[in-house]
Amino acid sequence: MKEIVVLGGGYGGVLTAKKLAKRLKKDKDIRITLIDRKPFHTMMTELHEVAACRVEEEAIKMDLKQIFAGLKVDVVLDEIENIDFNGQKLHGRKKSYNYDHLVIGTGCKPSFFGIEGAEENSFSLWSFEDAVKLKQQIRQMFMDGTKISDPELRKQMLTFVVVGAGFTGVEMVGELAEYREELCHEFHVDESEVRLVVADMAPKILPILPQKLIDKADKYLRKMKVEIITGAKISGVTPNSVVLGDNEIKSSTVIWTAGVEGSDLVGNLDVQQQGRKRILTNDKLQSVDHKNVYVVGDNIFYIPEGEERPVPQMVENAEHSAGLIAHNIVADLKNGTHKSYKPTFHGTMVCIGGRYGVAAIGTPKKMFHFTGFMAMFFKHMINIVYFLQVLGFHKIWSYMMHEFFHVKNRRSFVGGHFAKRSPNFWLVPLRIYIGFMWLSQGWEKASKLLKDPSQMFLIPPKAMDGVTAASQAVDAVHTTVDAQTAASAVEGASTAIKAIPVPDFVKGIVDWSMDLMFYTNDGGYTAMAYIFQGCMVAAEVIFGIMLILGLFTAIASIGTVAMGVMIYTSGMAPYEMFWYFFGGIALIGGSGSTFGLDYYLYPRLKRIWKKIPFVKRWYLYTD
Repeated sequence: MKEIVVLGGGYGGVLTAKKLAKRLKKDKDIRITLIDRKPFHTMMTELHEVAACRVEEEAIKMDLKQIFAGLKVDVVLDEIENIDFNGQKLHGRKKSYNYDHLVIGTGCKPSFFGIEGAEENSFSLWSFEDAVKLKQQIRQMFMDGTKISDPELRKQMLTFVVVGAGFTGVEMVGELAEYREELCHEFHVDESEVRLVVADMAPKILPILPQKLIDKADKYLRKMKVEIITGAKISGVTPNSVVLGDNEIKSSTVIWTAGVEGSDLVGNLDVQQQGRKRILTNDKLQSVDHKNVYVVGDNIFYIPEGEERPVPQMVENAEHSAGLIAHNIVADLKNGTHKSYKPTFHGTMVCIGGRYGVAAIGTPKKMFHFTGFMAMFFKHMINIVYFLQVLGFHKIWSYMMHEFFHVKNRRSFVGGHFAKRSPNFWLVPLRIYIGFMWLSQGWEKASKLLKDPSQMFLIPPKAMDGVTAASQAVDAVHTTVDAQTAASAVEGASTAIKAIPVPDFVKGIVDWSMDLMFYTNDGGYTAMAYIFQGCMVAAEVIFGIMLILGLFTAIASIGTVAMGVMIYTSGMAPYEMFWYFFGGIALIGGSGSTFGLDYYLYPRLKRIWKKIPFVKRWYLYTD
C-alpha cells in the first residue's frame, strides 16, 4: 500500500487531497490521508467578518469529514510535532504515520518581528479562535466602556488600533468602522468617542496595489473616520498602548496584522528554508532536499523564472500549486511526466467592510481596476468558485445565506435587499405585477378622458334596459377589473358577468349613495360624478406607479385593498379582483423595502421624523 500524506487542512492541503482523490480513485493500492489538528477547514480570508460580527462563526468553517465524504481520503485529527524525512515518518501526539509521498501545507502564523510586547499584548487574526476571541474583546470593551466614569480610561477602551496596513489590516479596520455604528447604538455610545487607527511602517497602505486603488481605499477609510498612520516605526506594545514612532496611543485593543511566517513545525524542520520560514522548492514544488516531499500554499518559497520575488502567500497560489502537486505525485506513482510551476495570478481584492472594496483583476499584462459594487461582486464570485471545488452546492448555499440573506444592518454589497429576515424579496414580482395592471388600466381610461372629458364610462346611467346593460358590462370586463367599471353595469347584466355575490343590504346602501351623489333628477350626472371618475382614474395611475417603483408601498397597497372593497360593494366585481384585494394585503407589509425606493427613503424619513419635537416627546417612532 502506497501512503500519501497531506499535512494541513488549509486551502492548499484540502485542494491537493481532493485532486489526488479524483485522480487516484480507481487505485486500490494507494491510500490518501489528510492530517490536521482541527476537524474543520477555516476560510482564512473571512476571519475579519467573524471578528466584527458581520457573519456567524460557523460561516467560515467547513467540516473536513464532510468535505471528503465519499472520497478516498482519510481525515486524521492529530498534531504533528516532528517529521523524520529519512525514515519517512511523521510523529504526532497520538501516533506516528508512515508516508511514501508527503505534502506539507501547514500554513503560517503571525510574525511579531521581535517587537517588544507585541506577541504578549496584542490580538492576532490568523485563526478561527483568534477571530472569536477578538469579537468577544471588541464587544467587551464597548460593554465595559459604558460603565467607566474616568474619561481617559473610557477613551482607552474605545480606541482600537490595527497594526499592519496590508490586506488583513485594512479589511479588519474597515469591518470595524462599519460595525461601529451598530455597537454604538447597542451600547449607547456616541460614535465620536470611538477611535479607529490603522498603522504601518510602510509609506502607504496596501502597497502591492496600484496607486489608483490605494487612493480610493485611503479616501474611503478616511470617510469612515479611520485614522491612517504610515511611515511610523512600531517600537512596542503594552497592555494599554502601542508605541508608533514618538507617539504612544492608549488602547486596550491592539490588533496585530503586520506580517506572517511559517508555522512552528515548518520552522523546526530539517529542510532548506528562505524568507520567513518558507521551504525552498524546485520548479516541481518538491523540497530541494527530498524529492518525495512536496510543498503547497503559503509554505512554498519558489521564485518563478523571470520573476524577482517568490510566489505570493495568497489563496490563488494555494489553488494553482495544489493542482500541480497532485499531477506530479501521480506522475511519480505512474512514471508520468512532471510539470513545472508557472503560476499566473489574476489579481487581488480587498474588501473594506461589507459594502465597499477595491480590486485589480485580469492578467499580468492587463489588469482592470474595480471599486465599490463591482469589486465586491468579483470577490464573492471568486469565493463561490473556490467553494464549488471544496464543498460544492452545500457551501455555496451556506455562503449566500450568510453573505446576502442573513445580513444585519445592510452590511452587504447588495445592502439589505436580499435579507431573508423579511419575506419582502419574494413579494417584488407581485408588487410589480399589480402595479403594472393598475397603471395600464388607469392609462387606458385617462386616454379616453383626454379625448372626451364629458364621457362617463365609470358610472352607469340611472336607468338602462337589460340588453344595453349586458353590452356595457361585457365591454367593461375586457377593459378593466376596477370598481368604477364594475359600477357601470346594472342588475340586467348579471348574465354577462360572473360577479362576486354581494349581500342585498350592502347593495341597497350602495344604490342609495349613488342616487344621492351621482345622479340628477332628470337622469343625468352630477358634478360629483365627474370628479369621482377623474379621481379614480388618477388613483389607478398613481397607485400603479407607486407599486412599480416601490414608493410608499404600504399606502399604495392600502389603496389597492380599498379599491378592491369598493369594487366588491358595487356588486359587479369579477373574481379576478381577488388578485388585487389579497395581493394588496400581502404588500402592505412593505415590499418596497426590497428593490424599491422605500429602501432608500424610509431610513431618511425616520431620521427626520425622530427629530421632530412632539415625536421625541411622545416616543412616536421605532428603531
